[in-house]
Amino acid sequence: MKKSDTDSVTAPKALYLQAKQFVLERTASGFWKPGDMIPSENQLVNELGMSRMTINRALRELTNEGYLERTSGVGTFIAERKPHSNLLQIANIADEIISRGHRYHCEVLELGRVAAPFAIASALELTTGSSVYHLRCVHYEEGLAVQLEERFVSPAMAPDFIHQQFDDTLQPSRYLLNTVPVDEIEHIVDALLPSEEDAKALEIDANEPCLALMRRTWSASRVVTYVKFLHPSMRYRLGSRYAVDATSHAG
Repeated sequence: MKKSDTDSVTAPKALYLQAKQFVLERTASGFWKPGDMIPSENQLVNELGMSRMTINRALRELTNEGYLERTSGVGTFIAERKPHSNLLQIANIADEIISRGHRYHCEVLELGRVAAPFAIASALELTTGSSVYHLRCVHYEEGLAVQLEERFVSPAMAPDFIHQQFDDTLQPSRYLLNTVPVDEIEHIVDALLPSEEDAKALEIDANEPCLALMRRTWSASRVVTYVKFLHPSMRYRLGSRYAVDATSHAG
């Protein structure tokens, strides 16, 4: 493919993502609040210097994702934040495994800094390209991989996270639980097939269904961490019964 052909394919996607980021950043900053009507497509075209098709697609997808509400003949509004019906409190997996009298092991695959892509930056309520901590590790029960953890952490909220030696005695969740107080938790549970890379880490076939738990925690109204826990469905179940108190911390 010629360079000009490549540009014609990738440029609209880049502009479309920039338009989405513009709306999300103004919402996250409080510039636009739930119920506020945002500028019209024509106004956004002029403000952002993008085509109407690009703006329309960005607004349409943000509406489908629940960030916006569009009323025909009236306008587009910032959607009210809706709680999720499934709220699970997941204990540190090492404690769960040890409590069953089983052998626990943690293997760190990656730990370092990365430039946050759009989706991760949005989850952490940061700007795209912000430097964030990234960790991937596998948790084992009796030598069998039961959980793949992929975590992104805001350096401003947990600056020493990257300097920890995570192992069988200190896990990322345990460190954050003991370090950063939390005032809000978001959990989303989904069923999906693993990527080839994730399947390899979990030592399963790529067509084996998995349960995924995505979690975000906030401290003083700022996001501390966004993490995805991936569990082979044949090896692990999600569920909990718990009492809520005011002493919880970010995990």
